[in-house]
Amino acid sequence: MIYKVLYQQDKVRNPKRETTKTLYLEADSAVAARAKVEANTEYNIEFIQELSGHFLEFEQKSEDFKLTEF
Repeated sequence: MIYKVLYQQDKVRNPKRETTKTLYLEADSAVAARAKVEANTEYNIEFIQELSGHFLEFEQKSEDFKLTEF
């Protein structure tokens, strides 16, 4: 499954909507997706969303869509 992860690059500073970034990754579950990101980055994860169907198609049309591999 493909997951959309919304995160802040820094755990020390307070999260701000304007600095929220997105990455996309493939994982078996949302828990596995969180574990992958936490094991490989220092990001402050805000939200993880499973993408499928029309939601996935919509995101794939974006020029920013790129699967992240760790």
